Amino acid sequence: MSDKGFISKLSNSVFGKGSGKVDLAKENARLKRAVEELSALNDIALTVGTTADPQTLVERLVGCLMRAAKAEQASVTLLRGPARNTAETELRLMATSVEMPRYHMDQGFLGWLELNKKPLVINDPAKDDRFKGMDWDPSINSVMCVPLLVKSEMIGALTVYNKKGGGGFTEEDQRLLPIIAAQSAQIIDNTRLIKENAGMQEQVKLAYEIQRNLLPSEPPYIDGYDVAGTSIPAQTVGGDYYDFIQTQKGGWAVCLGDVSGKGLPASLLMANTQATLRGQTLVEADVNERIARANKLIYQSTDDEKFVTLFYGILDVARHDISFVNAGHEPAIVVSSEGAIERLETGGMALGVVDDFPYKQETRQLAPGDVLIVYSDGVPDATNISDDAFGIEKLMLLAKEMRNEPTAVIVEKIVGAVNEHAGEAPQMDDVTLVVVKRAR
Repeated sequence: MSDKGFISKLSNSVFGKGSGKVDLAKENARLKRAVEELSALNDIALTVGTTADPQTLVERLVGCLMRAAKAEQASVTLLRGPARNTAETELRLMATSVEMPRYHMDQGFLGWLELNKKPLVINDPAKDDRFKGMDWDPSINSVMCVPLLVKSEMIGALTVYNKKGGGGFTEEDQRLLPIIAAQSAQIIDNTRLIKENAGMQEQVKLAYEIQRNLLPSEPPYIDGYDVAGTSIPAQTVGGDYYDFIQTQKGGWAVCLGDVSGKGLPASLLMANTQATLRGQTLVEADVNERIARANKLIYQSTDDEKFVTLFYGILDVARHDISFVNAGHEPAIVVSSEGAIERLETGGMALGVVDDFPYKQETRQLAPGDVLIVYSDGVPDATNISDDAFGIEKLMLLAKEMRNEPTAVIVEKIVGAVNEHAGEAPQMDDVTLVVVKRAR
């Protein structure tokens, strides 16, 4: 073979026969595109590794998407709600500061993506048979939607509008954008979860503030009596409530309740319970009648799953007795100055369970030195790592031993004993105590 023939054959193998520099230009374009794709993926990797702020992270990811697709506009749409049936644009970026229409993702696109789980490319909207009858914005020349998939579940979509320089989105776009979506989906979903968690933390903070504001900041002064109370939530927000409410005739309502549930719903029910009981305390009536009305009000204002256990008593400081109703709550105990113990159980079922219930009341005389202890189930039910409960017997024994101490000391010692018993074991119930002692 002559030198001329060898060179001709080599040229054909490199550039293609008869194509010369034309094939070399195509190869350069392909290599340039590959470099751009690798650069876009590298940008995403750097963004993930160096950005801590969730909002900044999503903004940079969408910026990478828009540059990679050479699009005029890009957006992230997330599906929200329990059934993920609500679409919300999380972020939108535009390639120019010039005023542009803010395109919105059509629900039909979402349905198509949910069904097909692959990119949707529309380069000629007016002639696309898949979306006949759709009212297209005349400024949309092309659109591409890519599903965001997390464990095969679609959580949203990346959308780019209008390829720069005209034309439509290419096969290269259809290859690259799903890669970006695959890398971004978990990150964007985590960002959503972070935002939702931040919202939940805000709710917890609000619930905590509601609860703290409902509880007495300090015990009242009651002539001839020593009183104290505390409530320690097992979690950030508890469901226990206690109060001291002065009556019109100079007596005092002493109450301790445990509302069902936790968090903001429980704190709102607690607020409702407090308002109801304070309203009933202003009414001159027997204790059982007040609680019957409170039960009806709570029943009518809550759903079937909400209820309140309650100890409610009216302390008559002139007669030195307490008339009480125990509505499905832990029995309060009275320790006499000699150490005898009595449990106060008379009453009925928890508030809010049935619309109308005939509560029973009982009156118990308080002699000098008698100590009334009202508590929530977090006291006897506190368990240690061996799952052994603190128990009512231990509480009564401690109350008997501490009966001659001031009420603040009694509260402190009982809470300390419960904590010592529980040790490192996590607790599910709040610890709430009210102690009333006739001093003279």
